[in-house]
Amino acid sequence: MSRIRQVRGSRPAAVGAAVTGTAALLAATLSPTALAEDRPTRSDVIDSAESVLADRAAHLGLSSAQETKVRDVVVDEDGTRHVRYDRTYHRLPVLGGDFVLHLNPDGTYRGTSRATKSGLSLATVTPKVTAPKAADLAASLLRAAHLGETLKKLTAKPRLVVDALHGAPKLAWQTDAVAHDGLGNPVGRTVLTDATTGARIDAWDTLESASGDGKSLYGGTVPLETTRSGSSYQLKDATRGGTYTGDAANQTDKCLLTICLTRAPATLFTDADNHWATGATSDRATVAVDAQYGTDVTWDYYKKTHGRNGIAGDGKGSFNRVHYGKDYNNAFWDDNCFCMTYGDGDGKVMGPLVSLDVAAHEMSHGVTSKTAALTYSGESGGLNEATSDIFGTLVEFYANNAKDPGDWLIGEKVVRSGLGRDALRYMDKPSKDGKSADCWSEKLADVDVHYSSGVGNHFAYLLAEGSGEKTINGVSHTSPTCDDSTVKGIGKAKLGKIWYRALTVYMTSSTDYAGARTATLKAAEDLYGSGSTEQQAVAAAWSAVDVG
Repeated sequence: MSRIRQVRGSRPAAVGAAVTGTAALLAATLSPTALAEDRPTRSDVIDSAESVLADRAAHLGLSSAQETKVRDVVVDEDGTRHVRYDRTYHRLPVLGGDFVLHLNPDGTYRGTSRATKSGLSLATVTPKVTAPKAADLAASLLRAAHLGETLKKLTAKPRLVVDALHGAPKLAWQTDAVAHDGLGNPVGRTVLTDATTGARIDAWDTLESASGDGKSLYGGTVPLETTRSGSSYQLKDATRGGTYTGDAANQTDKCLLTICLTRAPATLFTDADNHWATGATSDRATVAVDAQYGTDVTWDYYKKTHGRNGIAGDGKGSFNRVHYGKDYNNAFWDDNCFCMTYGDGDGKVMGPLVSLDVAAHEMSHGVTSKTAALTYSGESGGLNEATSDIFGTLVEFYANNAKDPGDWLIGEKVVRSGLGRDALRYMDKPSKDGKSADCWSEKLADVDVHYSSGVGNHFAYLLAEGSGEKTINGVSHTSPTCDDSTVKGIGKAKLGKIWYRALTVYMTSSTDYAGARTATLKAAEDLYGSGSTEQQAVAAAWSAVDVG
């Protein structure tokens, strides 16, 4: 989910007579290796971008009916600048209106990456379909998605938007429908409805389906940075933005769409001697150790590998809630609370969902929402999930934990015998889970995003490890290609560098697999040079999953 948070007021961008650009919603992400005296300030970058935006308004299809807001700023080591914008039309949010303005180090125009190139002009912004009718449709679709269950406290709140993601721009209702299932756990769907005809355009899930020491459930004894408070210690890490872990007491959030009347608690865990938990589930602090450890390692991976200071890039820590709900077989990232939430599982299909790769997966949804904001539907939704699987896996390798060694399996620690397999997903050959796609096809847009992610996961494995059979940390992996080619891998580190740059600089909300190929090829060229071995490997790996 993407929640836009304005931190400064708007100011004119001088595009024609009425295009407005507002200040950055998020802190700029500046390369940690650039010299401080050479770094432009965030305001300088935005000022130069707004000047270029004024000159390029016609090229970008901007008109007096449109306004822009800065979502993110990235400055490369050589001073090249990338400013990511969201767009409104007559003050209505534009789905697919986002674009990235690329500038040279001197602030002059270099290029753009756009979610859509369609012109933006509507005959009217007055809907023919009423908001209550759109709400009823979304509620009925949520009920249909949970056939056989009694949903409680079901609410649906539409907001009027301009949809530029699905063909020609049109007026639409975007409706968030939420409820609680029979166990009291949250469920939700976002439904996009044509505001003129009432036809359903799209729908997707709204929960993107994560110095002391502690004994964790999955990772053995792990180091923890904590905070002393009087004679005891709090599970709160001031060295990583104040991240902390609390007990949700098996309660759930009571929310009406994005407004929460009450939230499940996050009662901060404390300990007398700074040696936390027993490693057994009977100790409620055990899974809290896993969650805090997962947050720590994920924070460190993004900062030390990619120079990203926290999930939003602003140095602020998120927090964790464990023991959420009753027998809850899920974990999720929520932009509204900027927090990770973990269920305990039902013990049959899942155990506590606090493994390292799950934590890094869910927190990477937060990174995606603050950068490319890949729409959680169709191929872009598959890429959203693949992004989290890729970084979840890379964080697991980065941790180098002997109790949970790196592999290309997703969720292998949390599954139980009732699932019928030894992992949630398999990146070397995604189809081993019985549902995920190994290769791209035209039907992929209609596949659930957790399974269409298989194409991106397969690409990532091939790019890092290559095709064929290989044993990694005791786990046998096999990865045939879709075109019978042989692919030579370039390693996990280069995969991470390429995917992160593509995500933060070139991908947009509407990026599909063809667009991901283009974005990663550009990223590889930026990092390693045109025609480099790495860029050629990217092309070969995409071709090997039938993305040409």
